[in-house]
Amino acid sequence: MTLKKIALTTLAVFALAACEQKKAETSVPATGAAASAPAAPVTLIEGTNYTVLPNAIPQQQADKVEVLEFFGYFCPHCAHLEPVLSKHVKTFKPDTYLSSEHVVWGDEMKPLARLAAAVEMTGEREKADSAIFNAMVEQKIKLNDEATLKNWLAQQTAFDGKKVLSAYENPESQTRADKMAELTKTYQIDGTPAVIVGGKYKVEFSDWESGMKVIDLLVDKVREEKKAAAK
Repeated sequence: MTLKKIALTTLAVFALAACEQKKAETSVPATGAAASAPAAPVTLIEGTNYTVLPNAIPQQQADKVEVLEFFGYFCPHCAHLEPVLSKHVKTFKPDTYLSSEHVVWGDEMKPLARLAAAVEMTGEREKADSAIFNAMVEQKIKLNDEATLKNWLAQQTAFDGKKVLSAYENPESQTRADKMAELTKTYQIDGTPAVIVGGKYKVEFSDWESGMKVIDLLVDKVREEKKAAAK
């Protein structure tokens, strides 16, 4: 086995382990959990459906409320969360924004971070993410290998793969990937998915739908804290 293959295999094992660790730590629901869970009122309970970071971290846009998502294209739980969160984002008020960052735990993950950046740069995320998750999670295609990724993108028709490939090869995607690596380190992300509101509150999921309600309540909390601080 070549060193390159060993690195890619190690990446896959590590990434899946981190995703599974997240499930154990926060009871991340499996597919279908949201649909089967009974509807119930949601209230914020520190230590249960959210935790407070040891130190607040400045948002990327200080004048708004940030919902910061860390995900990995290799992560089955992220694949389950993606359509739920993408739909929910459309209900956000103008003062609230979603920032989605691919985790970077090593250089081997840089191609995936660059891919996430390229998808964002081209506005293809809504179409592309489901195809990328399917390729990595279901088909086990090693898109973290740059040659495999470029070949795969060139063949895609569900979204504009050639456009995404062009953006991937733009140095800007590397700059954005470097920023994702920095954010991963700053927030000490050790599992995916992770959602942090206002640079200080981390969502603890029991099921995806109630998680969306927790996000909304935390957004309201941060919004009120900003108002109080401005007085």
